Amino acid sequence: MTTAVKDMTHGGGGGGAALALNVMRLRTFIALFAVLIFFSLAAPNFLSTANLILMSKHVALNAFLAIGMTFVIITGGIDLSVGSIVGLCGMVAGGLILNGVNLDFLGFAYTLYFNVPEIILITLALGIFIGAINGVLITRLGVAPFIATLGTLYVMRGLALLLSQGRTFPNLVGNPEHGTEGFAIIGSGSFLGLPLTIWILIAVALAAAYIAKRTPVGRHIFAVGGNESAAALSGIRVDRVKMFVYMFSGFCAAIVGLIIASQLMAAHPATGETFELNAIAAAVLGGTSMSGGHGTIGGTIVGAFVIGILSDGLVMMGVSSFWQIVIKGLVIIAAVVVDQAQRRLQHRVVLRQMASET
Repeated sequence: MTTAVKDMTHGGGGGGAALALNVMRLRTFIALFAVLIFFSLAAPNFLSTANLILMSKHVALNAFLAIGMTFVIITGGIDLSVGSIVGLCGMVAGGLILNGVNLDFLGFAYTLYFNVPEIILITLALGIFIGAINGVLITRLGVAPFIATLGTLYVMRGLALLLSQGRTFPNLVGNPEHGTEGFAIIGSGSFLGLPLTIWILIAVALAAAYIAKRTPVGRHIFAVGGNESAAALSGIRVDRVKMFVYMFSGFCAAIVGLIIASQLMAAHPATGETFELNAIAAAVLGGTSMSGGHGTIGGTIVGAFVIGILSDGLVMMGVSSFWQIVIKGLVIIAAVVVDQAQRRLQHRVVLRQMASET
């Protein structure tokens, strides 16, 4: 494709198409600079250090979900359950800190408490397990990803409500007698002047980028999204690849559940509602194709920054929350339209190049 574009720039009438393609490829960065410039001029103190740190923490939550969503969408799927996984995982972590696990064995009642590292591992394992459920529904039972994850969305949200009968788990400071102190550090801790949340995001993003670019699993993810039948015929275990991406998405959602509960020092069963929409928007805006086979982790991170900056900037300008929803919807539509236009233009460029060579 790169060769084709270069050749077209030297051929007659091809320069315009090549320029349009390059602009479309850079659309996420252009959008990022546009919103930064606009809000820096329209909103006072938008570029202040305190506001930038706060925005980065907001962006990180969306970015975690968007990274997992990117892998899912690249395979041609969708995961609508991530917001509910966030809520359930936060509730499980909060319940373990406050109440532990009540055991009744042979007439002996006992409450088992876990320390914070154990609670983190249990919560992350829960997110992976829910992702595995999505994977089984899609690969083994043949349920369409949209329907499977929509059903999981309702089930997990209902379980989150049942854990506390709809109430909040408050004041998650922990108890030194039970070894449950220190949960707050996940959401409010810092290292070298940056919030710990950002460092966790950097680690997850680098790991995801490495998987996508440097491992067989990453190549298989793109192959499945590009042509699932061809991938299966070439020996790729398609079902295992799909299981992996949904489990990874559940893992990312569990991280967000832990961070939000830690930041608020409370867990609410409604946490994470509509988070899946922001994750999809960030991935698509970052260049991930809804038809599968294309996407980058770096583009998704930039897309998450665009969505996050847009949301915070609109709040600082006092824009109604209703209009914020409308604007986000328009951004998603625009991103998909540009993606489809880019694919059509790439196809025409390739056809012209092939015709010129014959």
